[in-house]
Amino acid sequence: MAAPTHFSVAEQVLAEAVAAGAFPGAAYGILHPEGLAVGSVGRFMYDESSPLVSPETVYDIASVTKVVATTSMAMRLFERGILKLDQPFHQIMPEFVSEEPADSPKRLVTMRMLLAHSSGLPGWAPLYELCATREELLAACYRMQLTTVPQRKTEYSDIGFILLGEALQRLAGEPLDTFVFREILSNLAMSSTLFRPPAQMSGYIPPTEHDLKFRNRIIQGEVQDENCWVMGGVAGHAGLFSNVGDLLKLADCMLSGSRELFWPETVQFFTTRETEPNGTSRALGWDTPSPEHSSSGRCFSAWSAGHLGFSGTSLWIDFKQRIAIVLLTNRCWPSRENNAIRTVRPLFHDAVMRALGAHSANVLRP
Repeated sequence: MAAPTHFSVAEQVLAEAVAAGAFPGAAYGILHPEGLAVGSVGRFMYDESSPLVSPETVYDIASVTKVVATTSMAMRLFERGILKLDQPFHQIMPEFVSEEPADSPKRLVTMRMLLAHSSGLPGWAPLYELCATREELLAACYRMQLTTVPQRKTEYSDIGFILLGEALQRLAGEPLDTFVFREILSNLAMSSTLFRPPAQMSGYIPPTEHDLKFRNRIIQGEVQDENCWVMGGVAGHAGLFSNVGDLLKLADCMLSGSRELFWPETVQFFTTRETEPNGTSRALGWDTPSPEHSSSGRCFSAWSAGHLGFSGTSLWIDFKQRIAIVLLTNRCWPSRENNAIRTVRPLFHDAVMRALGAHSANVLRP
């Protein structure tokens, strides 16, 4: 699909990235005060016989799940007074400290810390290598030791969000996926967003990776993240599939202040950068643009929030300028060793923002 002329430079950035092998294809969407623009480049795979990507193409959005599903669920429960951010995690999930001494620092971990990635839990572990079931993997997470004292530093943690998802389920009294479907996806008519796509959809979803180490097959239409896969495809840190249009619906809801899902005060609260630990860029669930080398580029205002996905996906929202940008790719095809998207993301975002006139000194970050 051809891009509007307004964003031709931005689409050229993506086309050149495809030609350079950063990813075989991409879909993007831009929500701005004057309207909506969507476009796409490339194919599902580099093979010329592979299907063309369209703005409707559904991708594995990987860790963007953390904000679309898990953080959105947290926001809903927070508004109802069910989620108390400073409640110790172990009061909800006693399994976390069942083998710990009374003075264990794990008892200091709160729900806020899990959302803000300041719990002291490690960022990641290949638990799938040792765990064959969801229950085994969760038990391994409960036993996980902290790498630092809680609130001392920020470490982006999949482990933390796996545990957060479990705690939110317990607070809600129902599984994460059913809560998210009813409370978030259905309310916003996000009909192309789902956990565990049915088998008949797989051919319409770009493959993420040719896995030669664990599943030993092409990963297409099933979650790429191995820990999430062992958990059955539903977890707090990954598992959702979605497309450009659906993700823009969530962004529009957050920008509009319509109270369709969240109170405007809740949106501002969860997307405002935390003051501790010192130097963190994290808000509650969301990330914010870092002063240097942000994937959002250099033109997003200070009041912005977003998230990346390992598979090559991202969502960034600028609340001051009322702009949202979705970029979906399968940058791991055929191998996750390809990290060229790190250069592409800021170039693309800058090209979009400058096309919208967001290049003056008053909106550039220092």
